[in-house]
Amino acid sequence: MGQLPQQALRKNDIKAIVLILVFSAIAFAAISLLSQVKFKPDVGFDVHIFATINAFINSIVAILLLIALIAVKSKNYFLHKRIMLSALVLSVIFLLSYIAHHLLAGEAIYGDTNHDGILSVAEKLAAGDSRNIYLVILLTHIFLAGIMLPFILFTAYRALVGEYSRHKKLARITWPLWLYIAVTGPVIYWMIHPYYR
Repeated sequence: MGQLPQQALRKNDIKAIVLILVFSAIAFAAISLLSQVKFKPDVGFDVHIFATINAFINSIVAILLLIALIAVKSKNYFLHKRIMLSALVLSVIFLLSYIAHHLLAGEAIYGDTNHDGILSVAEKLAAGDSRNIYLVILLTHIFLAGIMLPFILFTAYRALVGEYSRHKKLARITWPLWLYIAVTGPVIYWMIHPYYR
C-alpha cells in the first residue's frame, strides 16, 4: 500500500494508439449499425433480460469507479488497479450484452404505451416533460459513451506502462465522465423499460 505498481506493459505508443483506435472504431461502428439491423428471431426467452443485465453491469461499474477513487485517494494503488481493470472487463461484457439486446429487441420509444413503434401525439402528450428529461439523459449518455472509449483506454494504458502522472491527468477528465455514463445507464433503463415490447 502506498507504493505504485510495477509497469505492467512495455511502452509502445504507436501500437497502443493503433489498437485503441481500431477497437474503438469497431465498437462505434457496431453500435452505430444496430439501428440499421432488423433481426428479431424467436429465441425462446425475453430478450430484454439483456437490458436488465446492462443496467446491473452499469450499476456495478459505477460502484467500482467510486471504490477505485477511494482506493487511489487512500494510496492503495494495487486495489485501485484491480478494481479499474475489473471495471474495464465489465464494460466489455456490457458492450457485448448491449449489442445482443439491440440486435434481438430493436429500439424502444419512450412514451409508446401501445408498443406499436409509433409515438402518437396523444402518447407524446401523455409522456409530457418526462420524455424531454429522458431524451436529455439519453443523448448525453450516448454522446459521451460514443466518444469516451478511446480516452478510457488511453487512461488505462498510461497506468499500465507506468506513466502515472499522465494517467492522473487523463483520469481527472475520463473518470467523472465514465461515472456519468455508468450512472445514467441504469437511469435510462429504469425510464425506458415500461415501453419495451
